[in-house]
Amino acid sequence: MATLEGKVAVITGSTSGIGARMAELFVAEGAKVVIAGRRRDKGEQLAAALGPSAAFVRTDLTREADVKAMIGRAVEAFGRLDCLINNAGGGSRPATIAEVDLDDFDGVVAVHLRAVLAAMKHAVPVMAAQGSGSIITVASVNGIRPGLGGLLYSVAKAGSIHLTRCAAIELGEKGIRVNTISPGPIVTGIFGKAVGLEPGEADDNPQYAEAAIAAVVPRWQALSRVGRTEDIAQAALYLASDAAQMVTGHNLVVDGGICAGWPVAVAREDVARFRAAFQAKRTGA
Repeated sequence: MATLEGKVAVITGSTSGIGARMAELFVAEGAKVVIAGRRRDKGEQLAAALGPSAAFVRTDLTREADVKAMIGRAVEAFGRLDCLINNAGGGSRPATIAEVDLDDFDGVVAVHLRAVLAAMKHAVPVMAAQGSGSIITVASVNGIRPGLGGLLYSVAKAGSIHLTRCAAIELGEKGIRVNTISPGPIVTGIFGKAVGLEPGEADDNPQYAEAAIAAVVPRWQALSRVGRTEDIAQAALYLASDAAQMVTGHNLVVDGGICAGWPVAVAREDVARFRAAFQAKRTGA
C-alpha cells in the first residue's frame, strides 16, 4: 500500500517549487491533494497533470475567507482532511532595525505567520472531528540561525516555529500532530523572485539558484550537495505519514548541517588564522 493511501492533504503555495514537488509526491503515494496558490494557470496545469487525485483552489492566504474556502474545498472534493501543509511564502526586502518599514513587516508576517495560524484555525475543526490530523509548516533555518536571511523573513519564520510548538501542546489531545520543517537553501524560484525576476522566469530557470547556492555551500554546510525540492518533499511525506505518529512539536531541520556548526574546512582556516595572529603578537612580528 502507498504511504499516504486514503489520506487527503491541502498544500499551500503548491503551484511551483517545494509545494509543487510535495503535491506530486503525495499523489504518487496515494493521497488526494488540494493545490492552493495564487497563480491559477500554474495550479490548474499541475492539477490536470496529477489527474483526479488533485484539485486546485485559487487562494490568497492573507484573506481569511480564502483560507476558509480552501479547507472547505478539501472536504467538498475529497470528504476529509488529514494533512495541512503551510508551505506558501516568499522573500522580503532587506531591512535594518533602525530603518525598518513596519508596513513591510506586516506584509511578511501576514504571509508567513498570520496565514499559518488562519489555516490552522480552519483545519483544526475538521481534523478534530476525525480524531486525527497532521499539520506541517515549512519554516526555515533563518528562523533558528540569524544572519543568513533578511530580518523580517527570519523573525516571521521564528514565529512560525514557536506557533507550531504552541499548537502541538494544545492539539495533541485531539489527535492532531503539529510540526515544522526548516530547510536550508533549496533550489527554487524564490531566489530569482527576490532579486526582481518575474515569477515565470524565476521558476523556469532553477539553474540560477543552483549556481548561487553551490557558490556558498562550502562555507555554510557540512554536506557539499545542493538541497533540492525532493529533500523537503520527502521530509513532509514522513511527517504526514503514520510512520511519524509519535512526532509532534518538532522542528525537522533539513539544511545539510548549517545549524550544526561551521564546516571543518572553514573552521580549519580560522584556527590557522587565530594561531598565526597569536604567534605574531607573542613574537612582536
